[in-house]
Amino acid sequence: MWPKPTKRLKLGFVGGGRGALVGEWHAMGARMSNRWEIVAGALSSKPDIAAESAKDWMLERSYDDFAVMAAAEAAHPDGIDAVAICTPNHTHFTIAKAFLENGIGVICDKPMVTTMDEARELVSLVQQSGVFFGVTYTYSFHSMVRQMKAMVAKGMIGKVRQAHVEYVQDWASGASDPATKQAAWRRDPALAGRASVTGDIGTHAFHLIHFVTGEPVNEVSARFHICGGAERMEDTAFMQLKMGADIPATLWCTQAAPGNACGLRLRVYGESGGLEWNQEHPEIVHHTRVGEPTQILMRGHGKGMLPEAEHMIRLPRGHAEGVSDAWCSLYTEMAIALEAHRAGERANVMVPDVVDGARGVFFVDASADSAEADGAWQKCWFEG
Repeated sequence: MWPKPTKRLKLGFVGGGRGALVGEWHAMGARMSNRWEIVAGALSSKPDIAAESAKDWMLERSYDDFAVMAAAEAAHPDGIDAVAICTPNHTHFTIAKAFLENGIGVICDKPMVTTMDEARELVSLVQQSGVFFGVTYTYSFHSMVRQMKAMVAKGMIGKVRQAHVEYVQDWASGASDPATKQAAWRRDPALAGRASVTGDIGTHAFHLIHFVTGEPVNEVSARFHICGGAERMEDTAFMQLKMGADIPATLWCTQAAPGNACGLRLRVYGESGGLEWNQEHPEIVHHTRVGEPTQILMRGHGKGMLPEAEHMIRLPRGHAEGVSDAWCSLYTEMAIALEAHRAGERANVMVPDVVDGARGVFFVDASADSAEADGAWQKCWFEG
């Protein structure tokens, strides 16, 4: 079980103002966890929107500039314990660096940054400063993903022999609306970096497959495609992966598959059985032992749930939990990890850290290298 909270930590936000859905998800998770009080923010780069959003969120302190916020909160007698960064990817590095240099913990959206140089600098800065850093790979906080991870670790499907992950959406099936800012920066190489869909949702798939299997993703062979509107960057990627001791795997991500909303699906097969999970039906894991009928494991207490997953469950079966609960669990474990970090201890939680963030960036970079080399195999695992 998680330790009981003794106080609420102070949380600030950069980004997340009006119209920014990801920021709302972060805030919802923090509030639901009962471990954070959101007190300060630079919620937009536009001063009027920042001020209006601060009123909407009922913040104690509002800033027009993240650098000013970092310095002011560090000097404040009751300043924030951590900042949530909910801005476009190309801004993450400078924002994270400003808060780290002021001794303030960072909770950063993924991908952590857009270049390996930036990733290495953040890893070095975190390791030298000792400041807390977490990355929001939210899907690893679903209770049934933790169930899968525990089942694999306990050998319940035997040695892993293959794994497959896909993340399939459809919002880029047609031409992008130039008025939609989120679509615009995701397809602009000056802002998105070397890859679009691979950085945006492929990083989630990459993290999930190695999180559940416990195996490093050592090499990638990737091919990038434009299957939707006439865009400058890939909206679809097909990849072969080599994991662990030559475990074959595949990764497919696309935002141009009509009829798909948020189809993140993971399948792991071992010598004695297999497991399947679909984010659109997050309360179910299919478990098949070789030669036996498939079992359907449902989120809830008892009936096959392992302790590694059961402690994350809030509601009995029949009362649905979903991504909002995953965000709640994320911010619960971020708070526990931050408090333990400050005490010089290691919490029994599974919070992705700055090295996990760097691994996602390295994966994107290696995938782009491979795609440019007509699918040539590339090393893609960052050791840290």
